[in-house]
Amino acid sequence: MPRWPKPAEGSWTQHYPELGTAPMSYDDSISPEFFELERDAIFKRAWLNVGRIEQLPRTGSYFTREIHAAHSSIILVRDRDGSVNAFHNICRHRGNKLVWNEFPREETAGTCRQFTCKYHGWRYGLDGSLSFVQQESEFFDLDKDNLGLARVHCEVWSGFIFVNLAAEPRQTLREFLGPMVTGLEGYPFDQLTERYTYRAEVGANWKLYLDAFQEFYHAPILHGKQTPDNFSVAAQQAGFEAPHYQLDGPHRLVSTSGVVTWELDAAMRKPMEDITRSGLFGPWDVPDLGPMPAGLNPAGCEPWGLDSFQLWPNFTILIWSGGWYLTYQYWPTSHNTHIFEGNLYFTPARTPRDRVAHEMAAVTFKEYGLQDSSTLEATQLMLESRAVTTFQLNDQEILLRHLHKVAADWVGDYRRERAEAQR
Repeated sequence: MPRWPKPAEGSWTQHYPELGTAPMSYDDSISPEFFELERDAIFKRAWLNVGRIEQLPRTGSYFTREIHAAHSSIILVRDRDGSVNAFHNICRHRGNKLVWNEFPREETAGTCRQFTCKYHGWRYGLDGSLSFVQQESEFFDLDKDNLGLARVHCEVWSGFIFVNLAAEPRQTLREFLGPMVTGLEGYPFDQLTERYTYRAEVGANWKLYLDAFQEFYHAPILHGKQTPDNFSVAAQQAGFEAPHYQLDGPHRLVSTSGVVTWELDAAMRKPMEDITRSGLFGPWDVPDLGPMPAGLNPAGCEPWGLDSFQLWPNFTILIWSGGWYLTYQYWPTSHNTHIFEGNLYFTPARTPRDRVAHEMAAVTFKEYGLQDSSTLEATQLMLESRAVTTFQLNDQEILLRHLHKVAADWVGDYRRERAEAQR
């Protein structure tokens, strides 16, 4: 069962003795051998979020997703019955990538009635069935019924599309998500459909960027220049600790209080925030989204700021009290590189002022995101020097310990299973 102690009961870490308090090694973030094990142990076994249902608005809508860590490319498509299908993006004839445009390594999206291979013209329906073979009579004992696209396990939860690349997933998606995450059910994700997206290649291990968003210890220092000097100095002297951390299976949550931006002293606000009525915490004009699910604001903060739900292995849903939300995805491409994607979701703008407020929030997020990522390559470089091999973590960095322990546990389980299979 999940445990969420109150701070008055003691430190966070002492309630999770399995995580320990010793200095932590970051070998899992600099080892090519460990990353190769993560491919099979994690990314070919876990449920992975690949997008949202709004990306497939009508019959025949599709998009592709490159999952480098699993050496996979998949197609997501809405079938004629409204269901979402997922297939490996490979033609059953000679193995050509089926869906791509000018550059086969790039993702693409669109709408179609069927998929046609660019190489020899084999065609597949939206349900993956093989419907046409060029010069079919020249083949030997061809059974089209058994040559449909290779299906990928796919489930949808609260509008989020997940896939599992295992031959047989160990858990259903709902079982995998567990009670902490499914406690978000009822949040009106389907009402927030105006999306802004950022994507960047980062020269650091995927877990290091996750670490950057799992604690607020860095905020007064790294983001200090985003506020007036007097406020920044005071924040650095006071420090910051979120009031609530929570673990549930492989997933993590940090919840924190907030500020009402427009109630701050004008000297603490930027002129553009006053002009656009927006900023880091989102638009000042908060939409009425109705009652919120019980899973939000578990510490009962007043005022509440945000909840960051970190879904194993590489997906974050960050819900702001101001009526909007963010998602982060971290897609490994090697042991020391990954692709970061950030998406911001708002209720559709009804006026130019709404649109400007949304764009201000998106631009501000980008600035903070760049600050968060700016330290990562420096961290990666020095970890790889191995000049120091263990590192001190404080009490509020509990989610970092948990992330790296879960990665080690999944890799350890995979190693044991492989060793047993070879006996």
